[in-house]
Amino acid sequence: AVEQQVERLAQRHLAGEPVAYLIGEWEFYGLPLDISESVLIPRPDTEVLVEAGLERAEKGAVVADLCTGSGCIATALLVSRHDIALCAGLELFPETLALAQENAARNGVGDRFLPICADLLTDGADRLHTALRERLPERQDARLDMILSNPPYIRRAELPGLEQELAYEPRAALDGGEDGLTFYRAILNRFGDLLRPGGWLLLEIGCGQANDLLRLAGEAGGWTDAEVRQDLGGRDRVICLRRTV
Repeated sequence: AVEQQVERLAQRHLAGEPVAYLIGEWEFYGLPLDISESVLIPRPDTEVLVEAGLERAEKGAVVADLCTGSGCIATALLVSRHDIALCAGLELFPETLALAQENAARNGVGDRFLPICADLLTDGADRLHTALRERLPERQDARLDMILSNPPYIRRAELPGLEQELAYEPRAALDGGEDGLTFYRAILNRFGDLLRPGGWLLLEIGCGQANDLLRLAGEAGGWTDAEVRQDLGGRDRVICLRRTV
């Protein structure tokens, strides 16, 4: 029976199914995470985003992880920094959000993870603000110190040509709209008001998108101190922006 099971798993992998989905678990930032086909598989490139967040998070910080997926970013932040007070995880799909909650709890930080089921493109900012006011009544304006996000950023026309393994990952976690920038526009224009003056917005970006993001930030207004960080392969991977007002 075990041999048959191994054979089935091997065949599924040969057909292109990622190992993470086959075993239901993956490691990110040294932490074990439960993984299902409802979430994007965490990748080492995203650790650049986590490191940028850890450097900028002040003691007692209240942060948000938009499009939290498996909760890998939020969990890594909270495990690495016990002085981060709270990380809200915003996610559209209930089953995905439940997995993020499980991963935070599995790594001992479930009490500092605030799950919020909402659509980033429509009611996300309002729901996030309401949830923060309820959870932190002493924080009168309910503003955040930092927002991080690894949103969908692949151009829709490019999705059919993606490498085989990506074909198994949830399309909703990859599809960034016609130009790949749909979610970035929403974040820059709708979530900026949730950041305190001087608060940070940290975004993972795709190949060649840094200039687009800098342009969008300029059009949106209220952002300064832009920094672009590279991943281990030398590609632009994270953009850091500071809120001015």
